[in-house]
Amino acid sequence: MKLCIIGTGYVGLVSAACFAEMGNTVTCVDVNPAVVEKLKSGYVHIFEPGLEPMVKRSYAEGRLHFTTDLAEGLKGAECAFICVGTPPQEDGSCDLQYVLQVAANIGEFMNNALVIVDKSTVPVGTADKVRATVAAALAKRGVRFDFEVVSNPEFLKEGDAIIDFMKPDRVVIGTESDHAAAVMHELYAPFARTREKLIIMSVRSAEMTKYAANCMLATKISFINEIATVCEKVGADVREVRTGIGSDSRIGYQFIYPGVGYGGSCFPKDVKALIRTATEAGVEPMLLNAVEGVNARQKRSMAKRIIEYFEPQGGVKGKTLALWGLAFKANTDDMREAASLSIIADLTAAGMKIRAYDPVAHANARNLLKDNALVEIVDDQYAPCEGADALLVVTEWNQFRNPDFGRMHSALNAPVLFDGRNLFNAQTVARHGFAYFCVGKKPE
Repeated sequence: MKLCIIGTGYVGLVSAACFAEMGNTVTCVDVNPAVVEKLKSGYVHIFEPGLEPMVKRSYAEGRLHFTTDLAEGLKGAECAFICVGTPPQEDGSCDLQYVLQVAANIGEFMNNALVIVDKSTVPVGTADKVRATVAAALAKRGVRFDFEVVSNPEFLKEGDAIIDFMKPDRVVIGTESDHAAAVMHELYAPFARTREKLIIMSVRSAEMTKYAANCMLATKISFINEIATVCEKVGADVREVRTGIGSDSRIGYQFIYPGVGYGGSCFPKDVKALIRTATEAGVEPMLLNAVEGVNARQKRSMAKRIIEYFEPQGGVKGKTLALWGLAFKANTDDMREAASLSIIADLTAAGMKIRAYDPVAHANARNLLKDNALVEIVDDQYAPCEGADALLVVTEWNQFRNPDFGRMHSALNAPVLFDGRNLFNAQTVARHGFAYFCVGKKPE
């Protein structure tokens, strides 16, 4: 099939690469000429394992194209995917200006029948707005082409996006049109060879499904973090509790890892947006408000523990914290809503120096933290420990899981380890002579 993907951000570029990998002819359209030229030269501006070689291969073999010209991208296309950003506004609502601008541009330049696919995460009712916007643009031109607007939300995990797209759990399609459903079925058939994975539903249900899914996962994270906080007070170990509840098939082990809270581009934004949607519909979203509140507390919990630990030693002012991990999760360079930013803000506000390392997100972190004179970001994993008063692990990168404890012990001023991801075995850490503080267990 011939496809037009509008937006070469995370969702757009991953979608384009995976569709092209399956033999489709895909044209990516982006308004930024610099991004387009870099993609043509083989530079992929997004860190995602496996994405760069896939993009280079399909571009070299002529299945993947890049342009700033939407008219060129739409020429002869059977489907146009809207994959632009929907950033949160100050009131928590979703900013649809980019989605609706693309819709208007599609109406301005389309010259054949088209299935228009909303792949951006958008509030319930957005497809109706897109449909009206396209229709208005066509009417202004005095032309008429058949078109359908489909909701096809993405369910990609950063760090595993290629696998998620190529081998999806499900493909949600929101449409009332048999024709559009048939087109989507044909497009996604190569991704569902072992079993039927397409779930056809109403457009509004599909739009709601995306928010409901992300808010459910955020709820599980906040739930286990709430339990961890209680465990710390009553003498239980949240890791043992997690094993006990996760063995129940109704609960499962996924997304009940205690830590420093959720971040990234999806969960924080989508929880806020669904809170706003519920409120506007006259529903008080008590559970979602609690999920958000627990997460805000959890993102600052390690900073609070560090401040409390050093209080009898004259406080954190003038002391140095080694910090491992800046990205909001492993296998990404995404710093959006990262817990590290909240931790660093609280500790440097109290006068503590931060020396940090991240194997991938260091460049983004330097840009975000360049105005904070108390923060230094280094390029070697063990460099932050030299002369530091404690080490805090924030992101669960694999290379942090089995480190050189002897080297850490020698480099630190004091063998103090704060584990924001519960990566380490308490007995192992104790055997190496560390004072150890993790999530969901009172220090021994």
